[in-house]
Amino acid sequence: MTELQSFGLRLVDPSAGVASRRGGAGPSDHKAVTVDGHTIMVPVHTSSAWHSPFTAEAPDARGVSRVMRGSIPIASISFPKQPRFYAMQTFDGVPYSHIATLHGSDVLATTVLQSCIRYESRKKSCKFCAIGQSLAAGRTIARKTPEQLAEVARAAVLLDGVKHMVMTTGTPNATDRGAAILCESAFAIKAAVDIPIQGQCEPPDDDQWFHRMKAAGIDTLGMHLEVVTPEVRERIMPGKASVPVSRYMSAFEAAVGVFGRGQVSTYILAGLGDTREAILDTCDQLLARGVYPFVVPFVPISGTPLEDHLAPSPEFMKSLLAPLGERVVAAGLRSADIKAGCGKCGACSSLSVYEKESES
Repeated sequence: MTELQSFGLRLVDPSAGVASRRGGAGPSDHKAVTVDGHTIMVPVHTSSAWHSPFTAEAPDARGVSRVMRGSIPIASISFPKQPRFYAMQTFDGVPYSHIATLHGSDVLATTVLQSCIRYESRKKSCKFCAIGQSLAAGRTIARKTPEQLAEVARAAVLLDGVKHMVMTTGTPNATDRGAAILCESAFAIKAAVDIPIQGQCEPPDDDQWFHRMKAAGIDTLGMHLEVVTPEVRERIMPGKASVPVSRYMSAFEAAVGVFGRGQVSTYILAGLGDTREAILDTCDQLLARGVYPFVVPFVPISGTPLEDHLAPSPEFMKSLLAPLGERVVAAGLRSADIKAGCGKCGACSSLSVYEKESES
């Protein structure tokens, strides 16, 4: 799994399973693949994937495909099916797939606001981000209303058995940083359907927002560092680096006091310049605060300034994830105990597999 996520996968039949996603906020240019009962997101549209040593044959009548390394069969895989809710549209005529998408096998994911004060400026934008691409391509809309999100979430639960939901947002301002948008969205969704929700935003300027988000129906919170070393943060994401790591740490402590240990997480992109030691040291600080450190391999997205940046090697990822899996379990913050969100889904990283190995 670690090698697939580092190298990517060439597909004989690109139409197999759920339609792959290009551009947009968060992880992209992936396809959901199920290996040994565990669904992971594997790069398929990146330059590394086009040169990957791994090829997936066209699925058979049962939907099973073989992964080949040259002429040698490596594993059998399957692809989650296209969800039924994708065939529907909202009362105001917007395709459901433009409001939210299926991530992994049972997670509903949406970007509530498809714009960001960072992205609008070349000097401030995160160099790995493609939040504007899917909007420019007409695959989504700029702002999802609470009513639209509630409608789609209810259908995804009823028609496709979706288990939890992830709501992220572009940063709209330098004060609440998206917390207000998440609150109104979560309130509407919870009024329509009982589904655990993770909200994701930068740390707001006022810690009271954590109480407001919890009261609105958000079950878990993600505040994503992405990069941990100050000088790398300045180079890779100059705008977001204006919120220092120290503010993230104080926000994490306040948020854990509201949501509980293990229900606050952060996303760390390995392979952008942080050393193994720097990432593991930061993870130790996070675990001590009750925060789940979701470490994932960086995936270069086409059309971004980092599209030609190499993905981290499988060896680098294994050297990170193996000890981290042990430390997560020792801290009692396992992914399986998270109520909703990226860490619970686990599709963008093989960290949860290393957790299970350390338990056995």
